Amino acid sequence: MYSKLLKTIELLKNQEISEDRKATLAPLVDFIQKRVEEQKEVTINFICTHNSRRSHLSQVWAQVASVYYNLSNVICYSGGTEETAMFPKVVETLQEQGLFINKISDTENPVYTIKYDEDKHPIIGFSKRYDSSFNPTSGFVAIMTCSQADGGCPFIAGADKRIPITFEDPKISDNTPEQTAVYNERSLQIGAEMFYVFSQIKK
Repeated sequence: MYSKLLKTIELLKNQEISEDRKATLAPLVDFIQKRVEEQKEVTINFICTHNSRRSHLSQVWAQVASVYYNLSNVICYSGGTEETAMFPKVVETLQEQGLFINKISDTENPVYTIKYDEDKHPIIGFSKRYDSSFNPTSGFVAIMTCSQADGGCPFIAGADKRIPITFEDPKISDNTPEQTAVYNERSLQIGAEMFYVFSQIKK
């Protein structure tokens, strides 16, 4: 993994996770652990309303955490109840935290390659509906990263399990002097929680 990213990971591993949040994360730990014990692929789809901020941060950090803890057969996706675009500040924040991101299509909904290691296949980042053909159709766990999507999607077709793990929207800081700090803080919170989840898995 890139050296700057490894420095961020040390920060993530040292963040305190409250007992309340550990309880919120426990069902995801259990799902992954069961799949690992059954020697089955672990497929996670992080879902938010616009697939522009929190769901992407969750997807990226969960994928990086799975690789860091040497868990093979983990594939992370993200989607929304509608398609918009990956918010540029998310890209900028992840770059600052040590990921290498390249825009490979310059459209209203750009596609990005997100690399955490020179020799590993990149994560593909772009906004899409949760049921897009790019995403899994069965055997996955649906993680609802915002309360709006959780309430608006009572049924996710193909999901083996659905778990609400919601985060405050960094969008509240857009166009304010606090924007950079808020996005950085939210990314670190999500990253710390995803690293906690994968650190609990016994192989």
